[in-house]
Amino acid sequence: MATPAIPPPQTKAWEVLVIDDEKNIRATLAMCLEGMGCKVTAVASAEAAIAALSRQAFDLAFLDLRLGETNGLDVLPQLLTESPDLTVVVITAYATFDTAVEAIKRGAKDYLPKPFTPAQIRHAVEQLAKQRELVHRVLDLEGQLRQAVPEVDLDTGSPKMRAVLDVVMRAAQSEATVLFRGESGTGKGVLARLLHAQSARASGPFVVVNCPTLSEDLLASELFGHARGAFTGAVRDQAGRVEMAQGGTLFLDEIGEISPGLQAKLLRFLQERRFERVGENKTRHVEVRVLAATNRNLEADVQSGRFREDLLYRLNVIEVHTPPLRERPEDIVRLAHQFLEFFARATRRATPELSPAAEQALLAYAWPGNVRELRNAIERAVILWPAQVIEPQAFPERIATHAASGPQLGGDFALDTIEREHILRILARTATQEEAAQILGIDSSTLWRKRKKYEGG
Repeated sequence: MATPAIPPPQTKAWEVLVIDDEKNIRATLAMCLEGMGCKVTAVASAEAAIAALSRQAFDLAFLDLRLGETNGLDVLPQLLTESPDLTVVVITAYATFDTAVEAIKRGAKDYLPKPFTPAQIRHAVEQLAKQRELVHRVLDLEGQLRQAVPEVDLDTGSPKMRAVLDVVMRAAQSEATVLFRGESGTGKGVLARLLHAQSARASGPFVVVNCPTLSEDLLASELFGHARGAFTGAVRDQAGRVEMAQGGTLFLDEIGEISPGLQAKLLRFLQERRFERVGENKTRHVEVRVLAATNRNLEADVQSGRFREDLLYRLNVIEVHTPPLRERPEDIVRLAHQFLEFFARATRRATPELSPAAEQALLAYAWPGNVRELRNAIERAVILWPAQVIEPQAFPERIATHAASGPQLGGDFALDTIEREHILRILARTATQEEAAQILGIDSSTLWRKRKKYEGG
């Protein structure tokens, strides 16, 4: 299998710090690493290394075990204290088993004896890429688990939704901050993920911060990270979501809920892409794109003093309004069928059908909870409705009451239609087939045959 290029396409070049007191080693390593697309800073002493780490963040460091009179093993903890997420590879011309073990104990990820080959250096960089990719995958899976099923069908029949998708696709080609606005449940997060997937950052992480779920202090720590001892329970240095999004996209969901104090910190971050972890004075820099979403009227919040006007301007470079489901009726039934198929697979049953009356109920309802409410209604019906044809009674009462009237006695309906409607309604409100058969005055085998007939099974 061919060795993948490092760094992968459309990702940032790795920032690498080379610490060696031999000029030739520094030059050789720099040449090798730059040939792989890395950005290299080479220094000759521990002091210079600490100074470099105070100025910028590095992904990887190659550390010589002997730096003049200084022992590299003693420098290693200082490097990791300054930058806990740094991957350190120790290099030495005096390799022994004991020093290798000690280096790993002190936090090194790898150990290379001199003279080393370009292949060994490439391997170290590839291992870093795999480690970072694993972190990104975990973050992405967290987001997928929170969403369970798609909330927006991108193959839309709604002119309003097509216009929204056009704006998203155009915005994806830029680096501008985008603010998604709309009611809860309209799919703002899914659109943000789509924008990321269509952007030049698609191979980088997509990191979500759900702003309303945490207090101001905990949200600050979640966003920017914290230093050990910053608060009770902070037993180690911890990177925040901002750093995890390096090279990718940071999505701030329900941004209108954050406190005024945190708004000031966020404004500075948006302006400079610089921040400090909670409890430390070191300024850090990341290169990320920021997307945000809100269901609030932020202009009204600005007028009331609840939200900073300058922050709104920073967030609202490109604005995307997601239409509520009631304004895109063309998508209601099609989305319902999509959810039917999904939840039928999840519950291992044949995909049910919607009766004409059920479709009418869905179309007549206003959907204040939007796509999320529709999804929940369909999931409930798939789990609880026993028949293969879903009737309005399978939905919550607030939705079912919007159904057209069923066949009425004395109306212009065939006997089969009347019988089908009556049997399915009795089955829907009874716990067992035996109970339904008793109410209908027929035996269970006869009911079973009629049920198969009317459910199309």
